[in-house]
Amino acid sequence: MSLLRVTRSSGHLSAVFRLPARSISTTSILLVPSNEGNKPPTPMIDLEDKSLPIPIYKEKKNEPLQLQKSRLLYQSRKRGMLENGLLLSTFAAKHLESMDAKQTKLYDQLINMPTNDWDIFYWATGVKPTPAEYDNEIMALLKDHVKNANREKRICQPNLY
Repeated sequence: MSLLRVTRSSGHLSAVFRLPARSISTTSILLVPSNEGNKPPTPMIDLEDKSLPIPIYKEKKNEPLQLQKSRLLYQSRKRGMLENGLLLSTFAAKHLESMDAKQTKLYDQLINMPTNDWDIFYWATGVKPTPAEYDNEIMALLKDHVKNANREKRICQPNLY
């Protein structure tokens, strides 16, 4: 990514970037005045271009089931947002090993097909309705896991082995 130009008007900075072999993206940064004397304003970033390209997930063909489960265990732990990292890592530790090939494929699609991790979180917690393509036995298991009927402590990810 390279910066093409920066402009400032009425407390806003606008930056235009060129993404490698992609489109041009504009980002606005609102400068919020600080309450503490001479400190510089705090930048708050708001992406104007909501259509940044996200690579389409390509299903791995002929992947051995145990390798697929190992990959999914890793992906369940490394989500990029703490909430899903905790939910999915504890879910995978509890259920992944006992899943058959069909269930494992459904879990793979659930955690890799949506382009926004917040969608997965909102579906699992019931904040948003689950789309039909993800409303299956794995999502039902995940929703049940989120309810945490046994009141298990889930403040950190489980050990790998």
